[in-house]
Amino acid sequence: MFSKELTRDGHTRTFMVNALLSSGWEVRVEQDRDVLRETRYFDWHRVERALGAIEREVAKLEAQGWQLTARAVSAVAQSTNR
Repeated sequence: MFSKELTRDGHTRTFMVNALLSSGWEVRVEQDRDVLRETRYFDWHRVERALGAIEREVAKLEAQGWQLTARAVSAVAQSTNR
């Protein structure tokens, strides 16, 4: 559903939101393939808040010199009708 990947000085930070087969969504942040945060949500509004936090974190990292990679990219629909 959503994925952004940034790199800097040989390190990679990945942000992902995936729909779960059972129900809900998984929000996951990795650095160099190590899981920094992993949370499961069953309420779409919490996922939207988590996405807002991710966008703020990505902007902060970009300001520090991190670069989006070529595979940085799918967007989640911004609908609140879920």
